[in-house]
Amino acid sequence: MAALEPIRRILIPTGQDSLSFLSTYTIIALTVFFALLCACIIIGHLLEGNRWANESITALLLGLCAGGVVLLVSKSRSSHLLVFSEDLFFLYLLPPIIFNAGFQVKKKQFFKNFTTILLFGVFGTIISFCIISSGAFLLFKRIGISSLNVKDYLAVGAILSATDSVCTLQVLNQDETPFLYSTVFGEGVVNDATSIVLFNSVQSLDFSNIDAGTALKLLWTFLYLFFTSTALGIVVGLTSAYIIKTLYFGRHSTDREVALMMIMPYLSYMLAELLNLSGILTVFFCGIVMSHYTWHNVTESSRITTMHAFATISFIAETFIFIYVGMDVLDIDKWRSSSASAGTSIAVSSTLLALVLIGRAAFVFSISNIKNLVERRESTKIEFRKQFIIWWAGLMRGAVTIALTYSQFADSKETSTKDDALMITSTIIVVLFSTVVFGSITKPLIEAVLLRHSKPSTSDAADVPSLEDLQLLLIENADSTEQGNNQPVPKRSSLRLLISHPTTTVHYYWRKFDDKFMRPVFGGRGFVPFVPGSPSGAADETS
Repeated sequence: MAALEPIRRILIPTGQDSLSFLSTYTIIALTVFFALLCACIIIGHLLEGNRWANESITALLLGLCAGGVVLLVSKSRSSHLLVFSEDLFFLYLLPPIIFNAGFQVKKKQFFKNFTTILLFGVFGTIISFCIISSGAFLLFKRIGISSLNVKDYLAVGAILSATDSVCTLQVLNQDETPFLYSTVFGEGVVNDATSIVLFNSVQSLDFSNIDAGTALKLLWTFLYLFFTSTALGIVVGLTSAYIIKTLYFGRHSTDREVALMMIMPYLSYMLAELLNLSGILTVFFCGIVMSHYTWHNVTESSRITTMHAFATISFIAETFIFIYVGMDVLDIDKWRSSSASAGTSIAVSSTLLALVLIGRAAFVFSISNIKNLVERRESTKIEFRKQFIIWWAGLMRGAVTIALTYSQFADSKETSTKDDALMITSTIIVVLFSTVVFGSITKPLIEAVLLRHSKPSTSDAADVPSLEDLQLLLIENADSTEQGNNQPVPKRSSLRLLISHPTTTVHYYWRKFDDKFMRPVFGGRGFVPFVPGSPSGAADETS
């Protein structure tokens, strides 16, 4: 232990100059995290293809090991190296992850399953929120939790409704399970946004006088935050596309257009937070719009640069979050603050985990079966095996859950009770158990339940009418004639097509509107910016 004394003096200094301590401490903290990042990247590469492990679990376990070393060095004394910061998470780590999710999303597959994604991500989250909140209210008092109020119970429902899409997507393969990947990915992002919007809605309401209007006000607040945040992201994305298309930054320097593409999404996130909206929804839809318009307006070198830069920053932020959460688990202060017995802690954690399981099952299976009753084509129905995987893959909880828990039970309340500390530690137990246990089992479970029993199926394109087919149905059929009859074929009603093929019909009309009005103003696919000195530019100059 004598060899650890110099490190102990660095982690817990005494009698040092304040400025010197802060500088040394910051360097030590960053060194530890960068070393863990490097180790996680290397181990993740070595474990590539392993069915039981992924980089999220690896980072979490590395963080736990590092936290154990810090506790050993500091002799179980508190170290700020282990404290989870909501500001660090929400302001610096989460935005690049969500933006890259929107920027890299396969838009065709995403919007093809958009109805299912919205049903799961919005209505499903609300169902889970109601079940978890009411279940916690009914069961916690029997366990002995008596100091929580109505707002706390509603906050618990919103907090534990947030899935961990980062860990989930690392165990799904886009090529092997495209529907599951698209659905769980889209639902995860919309779910996180919906959970945060619900959480913010709960915080903004006064529950001292609860009446029938409180529920309506909660619904109105949720809808306002949801749609306003989405609109803000679309507006900022279109603004970036218009500016870059109009000013042709690439003719002077590609650095400027790359910098603008990096700064504008972050600006949209900050504006949303400044206006008390959902930054996660705003930056997600900003990413979708920028990938559809802005990205096609920049030069080829800027396209390659931004695509890899966004993915790299997102990957580093994801890994950093799991390391950070793993180290925060062993922050000794929060465990000392909770005076609950081990039995009470296990009972609360088990109750929360059971409510998560029940809440997710309640909406996944019910919504899937309702959708199956409405769908006419067998290929678009969600079979039970896929329903089971969707349910299981969304059980993991992560950094969003921990950050919201701290926001509710750590610093936001004027008076802190032992039950507040118990809620934090119990939530951490749920996050650890769901990430490590459920996360490690998901990939083998998919292989056992789905892939090994999957039947050879044709492409979805064979069952869904193409844009050309819809164009014939909508336009050309009006001028055609029936076989053997000179009577014209009546034009198919747009409403009938919308009912029979809603996604494809909406896509068809959107493409017409996009090609006629949006692309001429905001650019997009097919737009090639003029860059002097480029091959296209040289060809234009000589012609």
